[in-house]
Amino acid sequence: MKHTLKLAASLVALMASAAIAHADGELNIYNWGNYTNPELIKKFEEAYKVKVTLTDYDSNDTALAKIRQGGHGFDIVVPSASAMPIFIGEGLLLESRPDQLENFKNVDPQWVDVPFDPGRHYSVPWQWGTTGIAVDKSVYSGDPNTSAIFLDPPAELVGKVNVVPEMSDVMHMVVTYAGGEPCTGDLTVLKKARDLLVAAKPKWISMDYGTVEKYTKGDLAASVDWNGATFRGRLANPNIVYGYPKEGYPIWMDNAAILKDAKNVDNAKLFLNFIMDPENAAMLSAFARYANGIKGSDAFMPEDMKTAPEVNIPESAKAAGKFNLACKPEVQELYTKIWTEVQK
Repeated sequence: MKHTLKLAASLVALMASAAIAHADGELNIYNWGNYTNPELIKKFEEAYKVKVTLTDYDSNDTALAKIRQGGHGFDIVVPSASAMPIFIGEGLLLESRPDQLENFKNVDPQWVDVPFDPGRHYSVPWQWGTTGIAVDKSVYSGDPNTSAIFLDPPAELVGKVNVVPEMSDVMHMVVTYAGGEPCTGDLTVLKKARDLLVAAKPKWISMDYGTVEKYTKGDLAASVDWNGATFRGRLANPNIVYGYPKEGYPIWMDNAAILKDAKNVDNAKLFLNFIMDPENAAMLSAFARYANGIKGSDAFMPEDMKTAPEVNIPESAKAAGKFNLACKPEVQELYTKIWTEVQK
């Protein structure tokens, strides 16, 4: 009898493991546009027999607004560190305990006990990088290492500047250019920052995150942009250079997390575990051209990323970079008012 019970228990365990290994069904991912390697998605779909649907957004604010509405049908979202406390505080994320998943052992220790998700109870690293200035040196040969490129554009760049529509990153750069510290509530500094943005906007051509193709076509001569997007732009147009604003620039990390109202939680957990595998993390980086937070992924990374100036911050620029965290709610409200005015 005991032998029969043991056999039955073994069969149940075997069936359960088989269900995990071949989790038929769906997975709906809500992520930044042009940020997910299609080959990685194909690999995941084939491994687990799960159909993945990707939907794009262009900023943390857009993602927050959509998810707050409910009824979205998404399982996974990829917020930046600056937005994570809002997602967690408003109960939008599932405390899925990715720190208990098998591949969590691969997370680089510096990205484990992070202030925006202590101990990683909600999220895993997606990719991390910087926000700086991309310039087409065939149009402008001056110093790209300053936020004056978009806040006080030289004549060659007027009407040819783009600004990515991510409030947290842009406000970080404007506030530091105005002489303040990131997340300051100093009204004098914020008025100066607001005035700089309002005066500069007529000299821009767009506020868009889809820049890579535009660099190729020559539609843009400069942009506030993320380092990986600029790297991809340079690969298509060798005249593109990346500047680290000497006044200050943000360092950020995007993080994959499961939504509280996800319909496909098991498949979402499979995906979080999947992207913590070093080879798979390297696939993400090879596509979007950002660093990731997974140990051992370097062995699988493209050679050109190991020396790329967009990925490897120069020693001379390191002091100006600060990690971009969430501001206090009252400061966030002030920033939102400024940002809303600029977007009108």
